[in-house]
Amino acid sequence: MALCRFQISSRAVPLVCWGWHEDGRIFPLPNTTVVTIFQEGTAGDFSGLRDQCMTEDPFELAAHEDSAGRRAQVTLMSPILPSQEVWAAGVTYESSKFARMSESEQGGDFYARVYSAERPELFFKASPNRVVGPGEGVRIRSDSKWSVPEPEMAVAGSATSAILGFTVGNDMSSRDIEGANPLYLPQAKVYSQSCALGPWIVPAESVDPHKLPVRMTIERAGEMVFEGDTSTSKLKRAVDELVDWAFRENEFPNGLILLTGTGIIPPDDFTLEVGDEIAITIDGIGTLRNSVV
Repeated sequence: MALCRFQISSRAVPLVCWGWHEDGRIFPLPNTTVVTIFQEGTAGDFSGLRDQCMTEDPFELAAHEDSAGRRAQVTLMSPILPSQEVWAAGVTYESSKFARMSESEQGGDFYARVYSAERPELFFKASPNRVVGPGEGVRIRSDSKWSVPEPEMAVAGSATSAILGFTVGNDMSSRDIEGANPLYLPQAKVYSQSCALGPWIVPAESVDPHKLPVRMTIERAGEMVFEGDTSTSKLKRAVDELVDWAFRENEFPNGLILLTGTGIIPPDDFTLEVGDEIAITIDGIGTLRNSVV
């Protein structure tokens, strides 16, 4: 059971809605209800959403037919408000620390120091127009020769800094650009279709964010070219600590999506190619699938 954002494509202008996903069905919710929770919500506020659904006649996830026989395609979208931001935490797993140190030509020691420092690395990742949802294409930069996906658990927080829930994230990264100079981080991380989120947001009280297995597979032309796994138990910092730092001297009036870092690092000789299929699964949350464009 989870909060989701979906699109109904039976009309000239597709309708985007929020809803409650349950057993392959989606019960529509008032958009204003979801916005209010992100603006004012406290821990546990997602748990009562099922009771606020607008109808007992839910949409099927694949398709829906109304009483007049009209069919509508229903697809999941990235679970983010148009007015929200995505931020990210870096070097929160030891494997990420070693990878960043190895790739960096000039600033490797910075990554070792931030891993053990009191202050975490936090950076702006994406505005909603740069975020894609389940089944959509994530992009690799044309000026990069070494691009990788970064599977991450993402926190959905309210404007009051309450942790509302969790989703799956892909923090696309151009490792050669960041490695050339740490000051190139924004170019390595922030560009069109550089972030994927989905398939939905599970309520915070339904999972323990520090005990979730994470897996990623990458297929190319039908063949597996990479698979790896980790666990959120290997996170260096607690999730509420990262959220606390994100809100220090900063305001997010409509809530925040915060990526918590990656612990799965493809080998140095691997780079994504157009057409690759990426699947990221976090137990208790779901699977996010995207192709590379």
